[in-house]
Amino acid sequence: MKLGYDLTIEQTQKLVMTPELIQAIQILQFNTQELDNYVQEQLLVNPVLEQASPSDPVEVGENTEISKESSERTRELDSDRLGSNELSSNEWAEHIKEREYDDISYKQGEYVKDGKEYSFEQFVTSDVTLPEHLMFQLQFAPIKPNYRNIGKYIIESLDDNGYMTLTVEEIARALKVSEKKVHTVLCAIHGFEPAGVAARDLKECLLIQLENRGELTELAERVIQDYLEDIAANRLAVIARELGITVQEAQEISDLIRSLEPKPGRQFASQATTRYIVPDIIVEKVNEEYIVTINESSAPKLMVSSYYEKVLRESHNDTNLTKFLSGRLNSAVWLIRSIEQRKQTIYNVVSAVVKYQQEFFDKGPKHLKTLTLKQIAEEVGIHESTVSRSINGKYMQSPRGVFEIKYFFTSGVAGNQGEGISSESIKTFIKEIVAGENPKAPYSDQDMVKLLSDKGIEISRRTVAKYRDELNILSSSKRKRY
Repeated sequence: MKLGYDLTIEQTQKLVMTPELIQAIQILQFNTQELDNYVQEQLLVNPVLEQASPSDPVEVGENTEISKESSERTRELDSDRLGSNELSSNEWAEHIKEREYDDISYKQGEYVKDGKEYSFEQFVTSDVTLPEHLMFQLQFAPIKPNYRNIGKYIIESLDDNGYMTLTVEEIARALKVSEKKVHTVLCAIHGFEPAGVAARDLKECLLIQLENRGELTELAERVIQDYLEDIAANRLAVIARELGITVQEAQEISDLIRSLEPKPGRQFASQATTRYIVPDIIVEKVNEEYIVTINESSAPKLMVSSYYEKVLRESHNDTNLTKFLSGRLNSAVWLIRSIEQRKQTIYNVVSAVVKYQQEFFDKGPKHLKTLTLKQIAEEVGIHESTVSRSINGKYMQSPRGVFEIKYFFTSGVAGNQGEGISSESIKTFIKEIVAGENPKAPYSDQDMVKLLSDKGIEISRRTVAKYRDELNILSSSKRKRY
């Protein structure tokens, strides 16, 4: 055997993740808010990149070639002025006026009424919180003026559900007042709306509501104090036997208690920030055909600055400047291409989903079919991971409502005709069965199995119980009425 060193040439192939490819994958996975934040960061670090206004369209061809001629024509005057260092004050003022910069040295604020212009102030109002609602009522409460500080302290100590988080002793000790004064103010707050607010526990909350409604009886009070767990479990026969009343009377008391609000504060705005959904895809039915369009307002529109393009053309003698601007231009063009590629991928995936789930859009949730990532990947001709990234956090607006695209990818069971029936469809059938049952003899899980089998859906009792729990439907013993 010969041992030694030698030099050889070998040709191999391997996959390398370039920074551009990593960026394209990240952009595809971003939802609308994340993409907008990422673009804002790129606008700060890349001076060549600009955010186009609605009047400045970004033209991208099939090969994702950026058309620069349109942007140069629309902003030729601006680039000429910005490229010149000798601008008079009048020219700067005219330039700022045309670009609609709001500078008081050149443009005075004025109000112009235009029926086509809208502002958020016309639609958005501040939601009233629970403390604000109670503070307003405190001003008119029949208590002494020097007691109002106690009322403010109690109101500010309530949680989001309207319950007290401090005891009377703790409030009295913190404000250095007697417990009697705290009780006096607390009784006044118990008469505020919503009824049941400032209660110390659930039982007191329910009792306050019945008292304010004038429906508090000795029997109802005893049921709340001693048999609240039996009410939750629908053990009305136990309550009737121990209290010496009929089951029908126990049912009436149960219905009365169930009509009360256990969390009186939740009807008011919370301190948490409200999150709004912006759909990435819009599906519309036109002439019996479903048309898929990209929501252009959800994706940022970018363009390459014509000014820096002109600087690059005129910077032949400055090697460093040419290298810097070329790199920035390439980065900007690649970002625009990646965003356009993201749109195209999402469009292809959703188009395949809409085509496959057409019966859902025509007939409703009961006709939702089972669908996997592999099926759509084979249909579109991309990898399953790409399909997963393209639907992650994306939403669709359709004639049936707004859905997360992942909603259409569900598992399920096989029907008697061999077709796949999704779990969402089965849940819809279960809701219909429960809605149409006799309240005095509700269907058990085994009964639902038989009814679903009659519809061609073979499913086990444990699966029915699982879907019923996910729908927050009680068991048959707890749904029974007497």
